[in-house]
Amino acid sequence: MSFPETVHEFAPATTAAPGPKAGTGGAQPPPLVMADHEVAEIIRQSGEGNAALMRGDIHAYQALVPRTEDFTIMGPFGGATHGAEFTPERWEAMGRFFRNGTHAQEIIKTYRSADMVVLVLNEHNNVEVGGLPAQEWALRVTLVYQRKDGAWRLAHRHADPLVARIAEKQAAAHARGATGCHEDAPA
Repeated sequence: MSFPETVHEFAPATTAAPGPKAGTGGAQPPPLVMADHEVAEIIRQSGEGNAALMRGDIHAYQALVPRTEDFTIMGPFGGATHGAEFTPERWEAMGRFFRNGTHAQEIIKTYRSADMVVLVLNEHNNVEVGGLPAQEWALRVTLVYQRKDGAWRLAHRHADPLVARIAEKQAAAHARGATGCHEDAPA
């Protein structure tokens, strides 16, 4: 079951509870692996956490988006970062990197199982990043949440700026590093 395509300003979509299936004599279908309200809560917390991050409030982000010990982030600037690399100093630097921003998320698709939720979404941010003037930062994002010890935790985040389609030649140039995009990338 998926949520419809909508933009969430941190007000999750609601869906009606499934009714009896035809031919079952009115019997209810087996319960879902997880209730829709759990996915809606993950969507809400993700949105509120990322809104806090865009304002530079790293402590609120950390409280709203708990992570697994071995989480990975593949951010819009490339590369992959693992949980152990996020020292307190690195978290503080991340909080200083984003300033005065706003955030909205457009849910494209959700997937779930008993212990995993995947959110596929577009983020629409207007934010000062790395000292640059405020601008639109639309990101194509995949978030993987894992249930650990009864709590939902972020296990993986992938984000890239390819919300709008690009031509094959542009993608090829970027892949071979010919676009100049690899200069001055944050560590």
